[in-house]
Amino acid sequence: MPSALPEGDPAPEDCALPPEVAVGAHARNFGVYVHVPYCRVRCGYCDFNTYTASELGGTSRGDYAAQVEQELTLGGRVLRLAGLPERQVSTVFFGGGTPTLLPADDLARMLGRIRAEWGLADGAEVTTEANPDSVDAEYLRTLADAGFTRVSFGMQSAVPHVLATLDRTHTPERVPLVTQWARDAGLQVSVDLIYGTPGESLADWERSIDAALACEPDHISAYALIIERGTKLAAQIRRGEVAAPDEDLHADMYELADARFAEAGFSWYEISNWSRSPETRSRHNLSYWTGEDWWAAGPGAHSHVGGVRWWNVKHPGAYAQRMAQGVSPAHSRETLSEAARREERILLETRIVDGLPADVLSADERRSIPQLIADGLLDGRAAIAGRLVPTLRGRLLADTVVHRLLGG
Repeated sequence: MPSALPEGDPAPEDCALPPEVAVGAHARNFGVYVHVPYCRVRCGYCDFNTYTASELGGTSRGDYAAQVEQELTLGGRVLRLAGLPERQVSTVFFGGGTPTLLPADDLARMLGRIRAEWGLADGAEVTTEANPDSVDAEYLRTLADAGFTRVSFGMQSAVPHVLATLDRTHTPERVPLVTQWARDAGLQVSVDLIYGTPGESLADWERSIDAALACEPDHISAYALIIERGTKLAAQIRRGEVAAPDEDLHADMYELADARFAEAGFSWYEISNWSRSPETRSRHNLSYWTGEDWWAAGPGAHSHVGGVRWWNVKHPGAYAQRMAQGVSPAHSRETLSEAARREERILLETRIVDGLPADVLSADERRSIPQLIADGLLDGRAAIAGRLVPTLRGRLLADTVVHRLLGG
């Protein structure tokens, strides 16, 4: 089942933001995230806010694009009333769920509303996630014609028994087809992989790496499987039906992936992400890691503007009801203190190749840097230049790096 919403203060019905969010906004990029909460089946490892047809409670996918358009119009009004400067959208990301379960024209329609409300900056990055079995060549051409620039395919694995454990519905043979169709349409291609699935060997993982590289993507994400409470896979592990993940094997898989990606010309730029060039990094995801502003539309979607974070009601039925009533779908929100924003910055920027400026830390916190370098967790040359960048070992022990920087 989807995880619960975090706790927070009640959000106002009009979603009004305090004027403080406009401070420094000229220096921040603005993006839009659209959450599409539909899935054909629920994968056993997933606790995202997604719903199969039987879980929708009478709401219709056919009405969804109009509901999102309504929220985006609300977003434009809220940002203007808060005194934020006019900013064109630099990145758009349609995530889920499976956005491509909706007709391509619906995705184009929602992108059109974003363009009409704020405008798209020159060279804007526009991405959608897709399952390999949810698109064909015509669908991808329609997206490209509408202004999409990038598609991220949930490949996860090239090994049938691993895909079966993850409850994925596509076959390995489908991935080379869809990635070629996307390239033919002029779209950049990213593939997502998951490693550490119960029963997956190092040889299985190497097979998936080889298959992903053979598709010649522009970008690869590789995530360690996390067993979330309340998921089917967590229950299977609890009952002893499948083995629990092996952390040592996870580390071996990560090191293998990093080495193989590097041999193929990819460079890491965030712990779980590699690109062929700086131009093919996911700029939208980088905006999350560097504290930019974004409006997130859809059930359960989380927005952030100028240190205020809010999240929408979870269920598509509750979201549809709010839209029908003409009120904001925001459920709760929080205003981050300067201390919380600083701690978040340390947590996130020590995950990226550009690193964290050392002067963000206090004098006491900087005392931990020499030992982190000596322990092989931070890059010494980068530290001399004033930036804290994790080594390969530091990426594997990212939580340890942050804990020690913060005096733990």
